[in-house]
Amino acid sequence: MVWDWNGTLLHDIHVVLEATNAAFGELGMPVLTLDSYRDLFCVPIPKFYERLLGRLPTDEEWVVMDGAFHRHYFARIERTALTEGAADILSAWSGAGGTQSVCSLAGHDHLADWLTRLDIHHHFARVDGHPGTGPRQGKADQMVRHLAALRGVDPARTVVIGDATDDAVAAAAAGARAVLYTGGSHSRRSLSAAGVPVVDTLEEAVEVAGDIVS
Repeated sequence: MVWDWNGTLLHDIHVVLEATNAAFGELGMPVLTLDSYRDLFCVPIPKFYERLLGRLPTDEEWVVMDGAFHRHYFARIERTALTEGAADILSAWSGAGGTQSVCSLAGHDHLADWLTRLDIHHHFARVDGHPGTGPRQGKADQMVRHLAALRGVDPARTVVIGDATDDAVAAAAAGARAVLYTGGSHSRRSLSAAGVPVVDTLEEAVEVAGDIVS
């Protein structure tokens, strides 16, 4: 199993929304409700801003927008925690002999630090976060590299669990399957467009993943 981080294993959607609206307030952009955020959010992130502005941001605007969001997000990050049941799910999957890893668009160093801090790093055969700065253009290429680096892992028997349609796109690019979770960045309606199973809990996600590869 390959796990997404933000919005999947890490329950941070409310902090993400607060940080987004705080950044938008600085930039004179409209405040979003949780429902409107989930309906509009997409990857790559500049496309999300295009849905709000009616145009893609310039490179200069992107730097300001991205910087404002991350400043507000990291000021609130101590209020985030693992999604309910996540620690037990990770332990159970490892205990049953399953392998698991993390592939995320979060900055790699930050991601590695959080997995260690939350004492779940030992469950993962590999952890790959975003290696640099700038707009995240989607996870597909990163997922292909991630699975290729996992020796002995068959992509056809691998399931990606995430909270965004981009996770399903990335899984397909790597020859894997996907299950999408409604507790993060997307509405159920948005996720359903990906054409893969959509679930409301991580427990359900693991059950469906097990059925897929059995």
